[in-house]
Amino acid sequence: MIHCFTIGSRHLVLDVGSGSLHQVDDATLHVLNQMQDNPQTIDNAPKDIADEIRNLIKQNQLFTPDNIQAVQTHMATRRPVVKALCLHMAHDCNLRCKYCFAGDGTYNVDAIDKGLMPLEVGKKALDFLIENSGTRRNLEVDFFGGEPMLNFETVKALVAYGRIKEEATGKKFRFTLTTNGALLSDEVHEYINHNFDNVVLSLDGRPQVHDRMRVNHKGEGSYRQISAKVKALADSRNHERYYVRGTYTRHNLDFAADVMHLADMGFKQISIEPVVAPPEAEYSLREADLPVLFAEYEKLADALLERERAGNGVHFFHFEMDLDGGPCIAKRVTGCGAGSEYLAVTPSGQLYPCHQFVGDENFRLGDLDTGIMKNDIVAEFTKCHVFEKSECASCWARYYCSGGCIANAHHSHGDIKIPDKISCELQKKRIECALYILAERN
Repeated sequence: MIHCFTIGSRHLVLDVGSGSLHQVDDATLHVLNQMQDNPQTIDNAPKDIADEIRNLIKQNQLFTPDNIQAVQTHMATRRPVVKALCLHMAHDCNLRCKYCFAGDGTYNVDAIDKGLMPLEVGKKALDFLIENSGTRRNLEVDFFGGEPMLNFETVKALVAYGRIKEEATGKKFRFTLTTNGALLSDEVHEYINHNFDNVVLSLDGRPQVHDRMRVNHKGEGSYRQISAKVKALADSRNHERYYVRGTYTRHNLDFAADVMHLADMGFKQISIEPVVAPPEAEYSLREADLPVLFAEYEKLADALLERERAGNGVHFFHFEMDLDGGPCIAKRVTGCGAGSEYLAVTPSGQLYPCHQFVGDENFRLGDLDTGIMKNDIVAEFTKCHVFEKSECASCWARYYCSGGCIANAHHSHGDIKIPDKISCELQKKRIECALYILAERN
């Protein structure tokens, strides 16, 4: 399978099976497009074009066959272990962001799961991860919320506990923190920088964009309160091992300006994500917005390339791609591993496939005391890979999007195997732009 596309003046062709990327002229693009429907059309192509295409096919750089059966066999026989936890340190938040999927950070859960995670529950969670990680040495723990810094003393105690368990078990914890930044201060920078491998900092971009959605308890915008604190932490980390992460909605379809605002502030690691929201929400993205968003991603790719050429480049999360290396095949076809390799833990110790399923009783897998009780759901998530999804199995982007977000699929269709259309289309455009940037760099 190949994928042909054009951005700017470049005609590009991705060979899906091998990951080879080619730049071609108009005539070659025409022949390759015809060959996707009928390979025999190469016999009618100009000799020089036909000879080059046949040579690339022989070298497994065009129309490389997929060994789908081998992938399916591997996925059917593998036995994944839990390697990462999302610890909900607080089902509470000091902001009231309008697009929050977690109901203002409370997740709209029962009283038992409101408030802050007790230290003993956190310790049980780390013990659970160790016990269910098999022979895997490297483990990941993200302190999440709500706002985890509302419970920061417990976070620090759990990091200390994790270090003790490392010595006793030979495991290695990689701790990360996801925060809105409101409680950051110079006093905590040293601790965060010493103990956290990565930090995700929430900032939506331009002040008016951020303030429209990310408000405090009084309904006031939080940009002025947060932006300098987030920047100070990024500065203190030498602009490494962090992302400043924003969300764009239907109110800022020109989100490239928000990325560039963050770049102009001095941030070097940036991610701006499309909002995940019910279709009836006034700020949710619509299919009618896709052409505008596609053009915006291409505009952003050119703007970032211009900065890079000027010696002031930044890393935009969705445009970073490695065609020569990248993750293993299991990761390529399953993505984050929600429900099998990655679990969310609530303040009371309940287990869910990921943070976006928390509060949905149908997806409560068990708790830290009983362990996983709904093994049928775990099995369903484990086998949820691209070749089990009819819409993904024949898609050119399957090895680069990994089938998309399982939670988005469930919330949009009630089925974890049917990807959300808008998310899918945006992901494919981001991949095209990432490939375009690779071509421009070469």
